[in-house]
Amino acid sequence: MKNDEKLIPVRDTHRFNEDRLADYLTRHLAGFESPLEILQFEGGQSNPTFLLSTQDKQYVLRKKPPGTLLPSAHMVEREYRIMKALERTDVPVPRMLLLCEDNAVIGVTFFVMEYIRGRVLEDITLPGMTPSERRAIYFDMIRVLAALHTVDYVALGLDNYGKPGNYFHRQIGRWSKQYAASKTDEITSMERLMEYLPSNVPPDETSCIVHGDYRMGNILAHPTEPKVAALLDWELSTLGHPLGDLSYSCMSYHHGIVGSISLEGIAGPTTGIPTEEELLAEYCRLTGRDSIPNWNFYLAFSFFRLASILQGVYKRGIMGNASSSEALEKGRMARDIADIAWTLLE
Repeated sequence: MKNDEKLIPVRDTHRFNEDRLADYLTRHLAGFESPLEILQFEGGQSNPTFLLSTQDKQYVLRKKPPGTLLPSAHMVEREYRIMKALERTDVPVPRMLLLCEDNAVIGVTFFVMEYIRGRVLEDITLPGMTPSERRAIYFDMIRVLAALHTVDYVALGLDNYGKPGNYFHRQIGRWSKQYAASKTDEITSMERLMEYLPSNVPPDETSCIVHGDYRMGNILAHPTEPKVAALLDWELSTLGHPLGDLSYSCMSYHHGIVGSISLEGIAGPTTGIPTEEELLAEYCRLTGRDSIPNWNFYLAFSFFRLASILQGVYKRGIMGNASSSEALEKGRMARDIADIAWTLLE
């Protein structure tokens, strides 16, 4: 789906019967005609993603990975469902064309969606753009997030898409257990966070659709204009608290971890990148909030969550079964990330 990423031949581990797929699409997807050429997007390894090209059309296929999977992981059915529902809203998503849950076709569940041309903006400093373009992109990202958080999910039939209410208590419990299961060395700040966070959740039980991984790397920008063409990668979406998404998207304002891109000292008139205060004010304006009390709690939670994830990556790395060659390097960041979280609360 991220169409300026590198396209590669289909990896051996992700190969499937292309003739059987072409036959299925000919019978079930209006306007589809063989012959079919398939390439794989180099990213999207959690749920492998492919570019399907016919003589006059292009599509994107996203499927579950092969092998035995955890029951709640790689749920492409949920990705299809949420994007299909959001087609009727102001949240920009690709048009969903077909969901196939018949494993006889390519061995796993998959869906096909429209191919949207655009740019993937992995570098949050947006090199090569003018200050006005940078500002426009960041404000449009806030517009899209506000649009998502104000969707009437009940009216869209998504009232059972997750558990409304009690979001942070459940999330803190989940990531505390994950950290404990992957703990290697003592990280004092993580111990403090696990004690402090569940006892200090702000009394705000707002529920909405949350993306779960809302960041610039998961948007597709318009090919030429400074705006969002599509919001992608909905694997972690659920019903939750909007400030979880918002704080996650603002983490780059608060860290200078070696090897990570940060907005510290960069945001402002010279670059055009809005300050965190400007983005929060715009979010409040668009969602009807007067303010965001306890903002540092939400930031600390997001850093805590990330530290737990990185600790899991590190544990798998030292056990020799991590999925990334960079697992050890990324995992060692867990301590630094946890320290940032605790500093925000001190």
